[in-house]
Amino acid sequence: MAKLNIVLLEPEIPANTGNIGRTCVATGSRLHLIEPLGFRINEKELKRAGMDYWKDLDVTTYVNFEDFLDKNPGAKLYMATTKGRHVYTEVNYEPDCYLMFGKESAGIPEEILVKHEETAIRIPMVGDIRSLNLSNSVAIVLYEALRQNGFDHMQLEGNLHHLHW
Repeated sequence: MAKLNIVLLEPEIPANTGNIGRTCVATGSRLHLIEPLGFRINEKELKRAGMDYWKDLDVTTYVNFEDFLDKNPGAKLYMATTKGRHVYTEVNYEPDCYLMFGKESAGIPEEILVKHEETAIRIPMVGDIRSLNLSNSVAIVLYEALRQNGFDHMQLEGNLHHLHW
């Protein structure tokens, strides 16, 4: 069964992380948060943000990137960056790979990217736009990885009987 992993390096905006958490619950993916976070994760904050699904989320927090690497030895990491060598659809994602995204204001630091050049991926964009919204980027890449893995363990039919045409 595919159990994909989303890794957020120092996320700053709670709404983005909340949206990504919801996407992880909906897809059966794990969420990995690398500190420092730009917000607190506590009961009060989660309720205020309407994140009642957070209890269903498989989430792990790490003190820094080295802690993440130590606790996930051999993790196959794909790093999403506007500087990526490969378009995200050109990569073959393993069912247990890790899709990493940097913080909203700065992305993934250069010193980390240079060690992962071969697995740096990008989402094509036109013009001079700096980047897409973090939660949108995660959804785009995650669903491509899920598609490549046959949407393993996911309900494909949906609730079509609720539609009235």
